[in-house]
Amino acid sequence: MNSINPLTPAAELVKRNGVRFPNESNEYREARDALLAEEIELRRHIERVAALRRALPPGGEVTKEYRFESEDGPVAFAEMFGNKQTLAAYSYMFGPERKRPCPMCTSLLSAWDGEARDVEQRIGLVVIARSPIERLIAFKHERGWKNLKLYSDTSGSFTRDYVSADDADVPAFNVFTRRDGTIRHFWSGEMGPSTSDPGQDPRGAPDLMPIWTILDTTPEGRGTNWYPKLDYETTE
Repeated sequence: MNSINPLTPAAELVKRNGVRFPNESNEYREARDALLAEEIELRRHIERVAALRRALPPGGEVTKEYRFESEDGPVAFAEMFGNKQTLAAYSYMFGPERKRPCPMCTSLLSAWDGEARDVEQRIGLVVIARSPIERLIAFKHERGWKNLKLYSDTSGSFTRDYVSADDADVPAFNVFTRRDGTIRHFWSGEMGPSTSDPGQDPRGAPDLMPIWTILDTTPEGRGTNWYPKLDYETTE
C-alpha cells in the first residue's frame, strides 16, 4: 500500500497478538488466527477504498434551487449544510403512497439518531422523504428520534434527480460538498440488485447499517427469516 512505509504483513501482526481464551483448543486458535489475518486485510482494504473515495475528482455541480419543507418551515438546499462544508443526505422510504415507513430504513435511522450529534461535529446530516413534513414529524415522535433533521421533498425534484428518475419509493444515500460557494455532488451509493452477488440481498460497501456489523460477528449471522419491526411490544 505504501512503498515508503510498507505495512507489516498480516501474519506477523497475528503472531504479535498473543490472545488466548480459557479452555480454547489449538484447533480453535489456529482457525481464529487465520481469521484474524483476514480481518486485518479487510481493515486495510476498507482504508484503501476510503482513500479512493476521498480522492474522487469534483462531481457535478448542483445548479437547481431545490426547496424542502423542514420542521421549522421552507428551506433551500444550501441551508441544509448549516455551517458545514459537507452534507450527507439519506433518502427515506416513506413516500406519500406508503401507509407506514420502511422498517429497514427505520432501523438504520434509529441507529443514526443516536450518532447524529457526533456526526454533525464534522458534517451536516439530513433525512429526506417524499411524504408531507407533518407525517415525518409524527413518526419521528412515535419512534422517539431526537436528533435527526427531517425534510420533505414536496415537489420531488431532488428525489427525481438524485434518487430515482421515476420518483420511485427507494432509499438512497448522497454526499454533497460546498467549496468556495459552489455545491457539488460528491458520492452516492450505487450498489444494488444489478451489482449484488448470488444469494445475498443487495447492499452497499461499506454497509451503512450498524445492525449488520453486530450480526456479522455472530454464528447466527444476518439470517433470512426475520425483518426489523416498526414497533416492539414491551414485556414485563
